[in-house]
Amino acid sequence: MDGVTDSLMRGLLTRRMPFTYAVTEFIRVSNLVPPAHVFHRDVPELISGGSTESDVPVGVQLLGGDAALMAEAASRAASLGARVIDINFGCPAPTVNRHDGGATLLKYPCRLEEIVRAVRSAVPSRIPVSVKLRLGWENPNDIFENSQRVANGGASWITIHGRTKLQGYTPPAYWAPIRRVAKSLSIPVVANGEIWTLDDLKRCQELTECEHFMLGRGALADPALVAECANFLGFHVPSTAASTERGFSRWRELVCEVVTLSRTAAEADRRTVARVKQWLNYASHRRAITWFDRVKRVQDTRELLAVFDALAEEGVQTASRLAA
Repeated sequence: MDGVTDSLMRGLLTRRMPFTYAVTEFIRVSNLVPPAHVFHRDVPELISGGSTESDVPVGVQLLGGDAALMAEAASRAASLGARVIDINFGCPAPTVNRHDGGATLLKYPCRLEEIVRAVRSAVPSRIPVSVKLRLGWENPNDIFENSQRVANGGASWITIHGRTKLQGYTPPAYWAPIRRVAKSLSIPVVANGEIWTLDDLKRCQELTECEHFMLGRGALADPALVAECANFLGFHVPSTAASTERGFSRWRELVCEVVTLSRTAAEADRRTVARVKQWLNYASHRRAITWFDRVKRVQDTRELLAVFDALAEEGVQTASRLAA
């Protein structure tokens, strides 16, 4: 979801959907520790207490394979106000994996433990250190050793995506192994992967017996999903985030708000359009958004808003003709 779930979208989504926790896009830790201005650029929530405007905590996600540099980066993030440090061992992107980051570390259980232990030791005990894993690089049974290793290293909780690296994002997700991991560890386990509907979440809960769930692409694809899941799980849902409407009018409202926020933040017009197209692309793959082809052709936000206005007008005219 790189390019979509930046701070602007985290602010919007945590205000409009009842998330209880958010994670940043990963910050790459390669040959050097990112300076403070990089953390402030990518995680401006650090300036206001490490949370979104809706007071949802934001975990600062780090990605890298050098334990010492990861520890130093975590220490810097903590000094800047991070409330949670998250370590990415799940990214399957080839460019990331070729440079000793993300899922490639799943092949080296000892290194997983070393990195987690180094990060845990580098930040104050009050700051949780969480870890994102996949089932393995190729063998899904690797999750059993890898999860134990990161727990031994001091992870506060683990999020498990129910596929290997080689399985990528090809359906289905395999949730059953997550249940065995959750039962074997004394720390919380968060289930993730292929939760696109409330029924998916119910099946995931049944198979994993988990209490915690991470929603990613599914939350972007369906603006009603988070509220439905939160209601089912018994969470308090603020009125500003309670909408379970998923029609064109809801999409129009959200897109118009993104455009307004991006202009307030002086974001480049082309960047905003690219963000909206990528966001709606997730939805178009899961649902019949008949108007997406018209959105794909727009070049700037003025044209984008004009298309949504035209679509709304066409909807009114169609309704009027049907009524007549």
